Amino acid sequence: MRSALLATPVLFVWLATPAVGAEIAVLQGLDKITARISTFEAPVDQIVRFGTFEIIARTCHKTPPEEPPERAAFLEITEVRPDSPSAPIFTGWMFASSPALSAVDHPVYDVWVIDCKSTSSSAASSDTGN
Repeated sequence: MRSALLATPVLFVWLATPAVGAEIAVLQGLDKITARISTFEAPVDQIVRFGTFEIIARTCHKTPPEEPPERAAFLEITEVRPDSPSAPIFTGWMFASSPALSAVDHPVYDVWVIDCKSTSSSAASSDTGN
């Protein structure tokens, strides 16, 4: 409880600084059973599946280049299983620089933020690959 209270002022200060909004949260997920790590994109306000998780990125922010690097996303993660009703697993901010600060507590899957990007930058990077 105390560590959560200490981190709260940092969150308010970071959110008060100008940030570059992005339309896509770049996430990584770990399947602890197979030990495989997957990198996937979660467009803002769209459902993305990872294992039994449905993930919705509500917003994703990245600091401007002149600031210390930080990427943060507000995520809603729900576990959907055919044998039981949907259960919310996580709702809150995740920070790329501090994945343990607000981690997903699940026995099989782990998810964390690695970047935020805009759709225009992803289209430009895919165009340069040809």
